[in-house]
Amino acid sequence: MRNFSALPMAMSRRGWAMRHVVVGILLTLAGLAVTWPAWSDIGKIAMQDEESSHILLVPIVFVWLVYIRRQRLRYCTRNSTLVGPVIIALGWLLFAMGDFRLWQSVWHFGAILVVVGCFLSIAGTDVLKRFLPAFAVLVFLVPVPGMVRQEIAMPMQRITAQITHQVLEVFWIDTTLAGSVITINGVEVMIAEACNGLRMVFALVLVSYVFAYGTPLREFVRIIILIASPISAIVCNVIRLVPTIWMFGNTSVETAETFHDISGWVMLPLAFLILLGIVRLMRWALIPVYRYSLAYGT
Repeated sequence: MRNFSALPMAMSRRGWAMRHVVVGILLTLAGLAVTWPAWSDIGKIAMQDEESSHILLVPIVFVWLVYIRRQRLRYCTRNSTLVGPVIIALGWLLFAMGDFRLWQSVWHFGAILVVVGCFLSIAGTDVLKRFLPAFAVLVFLVPVPGMVRQEIAMPMQRITAQITHQVLEVFWIDTTLAGSVITINGVEVMIAEACNGLRMVFALVLVSYVFAYGTPLREFVRIIILIASPISAIVCNVIRLVPTIWMFGNTSVETAETFHDISGWVMLPLAFLILLGIVRLMRWALIPVYRYSLAYGT
């Protein structure tokens, strides 16, 4: 008589046994061990590079997205397909190519695919389909290359400086703008990479993703939220910079820099409130926002 006492009865009826769980965990750990140099490099970048610090949140987000969909486990059928091995093969190809060509992002992404493929080799495609948003968030583990960051940073720097200058003028605060430098009371404040909003973009996109797929929203609403996340980053950064620049022109440099650093922590909660505001505005306009179902987990 087969013993499924350690697993829910619904999962037992769909082909799951405790040995599948154990083998899946061991195979996943094996994939992690084989590609460990890339995972170790990802961890070092996340710890040392402030613009990649959002990577530290990805495992927490992954667990959360799985947890809120835990009811789906009872409907997951374990099936043996070639999808897992194919993902492993593709991941290993990218892992080896990235290592040989010194393409860091390809190397990192290959390592992620190998580990995911190891798990799916046992779990099957049904788990992938029902938990796709959780697996998709693992893309955020790949550190953004410096060249890509620069391509994003330069236009953000100009746009942020121009909008901030215009807002200051609206509040009758006399400033001049030259490129990305705002001058107030003879003090030049450079809207550099440290304060152009780039550091917030990736973290804010991650927060927006969690909000979109951690709530039973309709797909078009989720897309709107994800598209609006970079715009929200610029808006939040302008809200942060307006009082910061005023303080550079009217208080000590130390006070202004302290305010700038502290206010940065306030921006993510503010961005989350902006996302809530977008949803409430759509509901006020009688736009169907939520997916009304008996159980979000199904």
